[in-house]
Amino acid sequence: FLDATIAGVDLRELFQIRPINLSVAVWVGFLALFGIATDDGVLMATYLKQRFAEVKPTTVKAIRLTAHEAAMKRVRPAMMTTATTVLALLPVLTSTGRGSDVMLPMAIPSFGGMTLEMLTIFVVPTLYCWLEERKLKRAATAT
Repeated sequence: FLDATIAGVDLRELFQIRPINLSVAVWVGFLALFGIATDDGVLMATYLKQRFAEVKPTTVKAIRLTAHEAAMKRVRPAMMTTATTVLALLPVLTSTGRGSDVMLPMAIPSFGGMTLEMLTIFVVPTLYCWLEERKLKRAATAT
């Protein structure tokens, strides 16, 4: 699971911020990360779907333009979610007092994942555009 490389970063290296054991707290951090990352992906995909329903592009160029416009409208909300999560985790990551031994393992996966989660703003529109282009090509070959 952790042997994947995303954007040149090995996911195992994210745990070297502070070496920790994989415990229940770490998995709780992963669950929080998955929820936040999914939320950003859904935010982007929902707006892409709405925009494509409004515009109904008929060429590859129009599909790409519509996807670009829709993605640009949702960059700020996605980045705000990511930024608030990262900023909220900074005090937890730097804490040394009572309870930090439990909170730190929860924060590390979320913090590391949120830095990689910024890829969502590129990946979701690209995949959506690719799917719409495939639909267009299938419709063209069917006629």
